[in-house]
Amino acid sequence: MTNVPFQNTPIENIEPLVRGLNAAFANQTTKPVEFRLKQLRKLYWALEDNAKDIEEALKLDLGKAKFDAQTGEIGWVQNDILYITKNLAKWVKDESIPDMPLAMMPMGYRIKKEPLGTVLVIGAYNYPVQLALGPLLGAIAAGCTAVLKPSEQCPHVAMVLTKVCSVLDSTCFAVVQGGVPESTKLLDQTWDKIFYTGGAQVGKIIAKKAAETLTPTTLELGGKNPAIITKNADIKLAARRLLWAKHQNAGQICLSQNYHLVERSVLPQLIKEFGNVYKEFYPNGVAASPDFPRIATDRGWQRLKHLLDTTSGKIIYGGNMDEKTRFIELTVVEVDDVKDPLVADEHFGPIMVLLAVDSVDEAIRIANEVDPTPLTAYAFGAKAETDKILEHVRSGGATVNDTLFHAANPIPPFGGLKTSGQGTYRGKASYEAFTHRRVVATTPGWVESLIKMRYPPYTDAKLKQFQSTGQGKPNFDRNGNVNYSLWNVLFSRKLLSFVALISGK
Repeated sequence: MTNVPFQNTPIENIEPLVRGLNAAFANQTTKPVEFRLKQLRKLYWALEDNAKDIEEALKLDLGKAKFDAQTGEIGWVQNDILYITKNLAKWVKDESIPDMPLAMMPMGYRIKKEPLGTVLVIGAYNYPVQLALGPLLGAIAAGCTAVLKPSEQCPHVAMVLTKVCSVLDSTCFAVVQGGVPESTKLLDQTWDKIFYTGGAQVGKIIAKKAAETLTPTTLELGGKNPAIITKNADIKLAARRLLWAKHQNAGQICLSQNYHLVERSVLPQLIKEFGNVYKEFYPNGVAASPDFPRIATDRGWQRLKHLLDTTSGKIIYGGNMDEKTRFIELTVVEVDDVKDPLVADEHFGPIMVLLAVDSVDEAIRIANEVDPTPLTAYAFGAKAETDKILEHVRSGGATVNDTLFHAANPIPPFGGLKTSGQGTYRGKASYEAFTHRRVVATTPGWVESLIKMRYPPYTDAKLKQFQSTGQGKPNFDRNGNVNYSLWNVLFSRKLLSFVALISGK
């Protein structure tokens, strides 16, 4: 299957394809929960049955080892499927509204979970299976119809994904292959949601296009993620975990640390430990390692080469590269200027940038100057130090004394903020990303006598009755201080409003 040549979807087919998906949604084909569950279960086994082809495609496109293909792509998505299928029946149930005023309780308020409609999912090249199918799971779980647009920069994986997704109902789900022309045509369609993973530049284009039709978006972007290492960190352990993070996908991961701010007193020790770990991970050198990936595109390789050529920093380990195989060695560079291109630019590659700082406060200041809203932040040190870093450095997520783990769990939500993205997914958040929470109130006839004060003509007596039942009273004064009165403790507003309601006063 990996020998199947990449084939663009004919542009003239895209518009009727989307019309068909809209029709399937209008017919409520995807509405039954059991239908959604069966689609997800089929997708699980399609991943299992095509695992070998996926592994081969990932090796061809990215140089990924089987271990990384299983843990970061195939198994990652399968774990998400298992969690969603286990919990979906619970998530789709109507919700009651907590802390309802007694006067409103007869109206039978509830929140219904409804699918948004026909949605577009655009994947990314760095994790071409995970970042394509992960959001799609949420769309399926929510009961949407969907188009998946894999990254054309990983053509072998893209074609395998077409085969994997062929197990899904073809009237409800489709894969569109192609580059800029096909993506442009897709964005010209009317969608109920667009989910995009990739760079901020394209993210802005998608957000602008979506705004024309007020289409909601989830944007999973990136950022210049800081790693801060204090003098009280376990330096040996930090070196091992940080180097491992940069090994992952050759640094082509939105969660990878873009630069390291290291307290000056421990920088020599950290550099030494990097050398020890380097030899352990790559005993025969990085180039000879079967576990080290390659850069996905020629353009990406050229960009990384340019950054290494123009940095004023000192290369401590690595630095070798080969254009033919798109290989760039895992490279450790020490810089002395926050404006160095390796710090100022998101390099998205296997480059570990070290910058000495004199204090945690200086590290916090620099991190906020370089990128005030990165996708993630890593803090290594004593608890008081890492707590301070998390308090003063904003990010979409964070891991303390390690890397990546806040995003490795299939249950909690994952996402960025502002320049690093908007919206979240994973676990229940994936389902919610494609779900509309519709509030429904049902007013029975028997309450008419209790709410008739709403009808004109209005009188002071009607206003007084409404205020006594529907308008609360503050438990705080004009200075914002809470009044802990015995009356408030003994007689709740709910009880008093209910008494007023039934008495008609």
